[in-house]
Amino acid sequence: MEKTMREKRNELLAQKVIKGLASRNITGYYAATAEEAKELALSLIPEGSKVTNGGVQSAKEIGLLQALEEGNYEYCNREKMADKKAAALFAYTADFFISSCNAMTDDGILVNIDGNSNRVSAIAFGPEKVLFIVGMNKVAGDFDSALKRARNEAAPINAMRFDIDTPCKRTGTCANCKSEDTICCNFLVTRYSRHKGRMHVILVDENLGF
Repeated sequence: MEKTMREKRNELLAQKVIKGLASRNITGYYAATAEEAKELALSLIPEGSKVTNGGVQSAKEIGLLQALEEGNYEYCNREKMADKKAAALFAYTADFFISSCNAMTDDGILVNIDGNSNRVSAIAFGPEKVLFIVGMNKVAGDFDSALKRARNEAAPINAMRFDIDTPCKRTGTCANCKSEDTICCNFLVTRYSRHKGRMHVILVDENLGF
């Protein structure tokens, strides 16, 4: 089947992003479909690996989390663990931590905002490898645009998803609040990976996550 103009554009944009990631010591890949992204992710994770994830809707949407639970992995499903802190701490000794990002620039900078901050801390340090599943809808033209997307699109939608009392949940846009329920406690900007081979990003030509 012939590719649509949008598919051609996204493939070209993905190559630019992958080049930018490489300049930051981060390995990038491109998958045209969710199924292709899932199979690519599984090919990167050896059987028997200790694996867990943050609150990563994108990996759930492509079927990766279900595949990990059903496969031959030491998978920590934090949603099924009563001790949420123990689930979060598991990430620091994991072989693979599965994440996404709230936004990224077209030259490879990843932007994440977190409330409890277990996700951003695990991205920054701890697990042997971090694997990001990122829909092309999250790629922005520059850092300011990426930050605006994270604060004004991802954060309000997540506030609605978690049903917490923040101004953005009521208005749909960031109020730069200091609400007790704010999920914008820590901002992580990943511009370079000191450890080659630790960070991997699968770009997916799908609208994934928030």
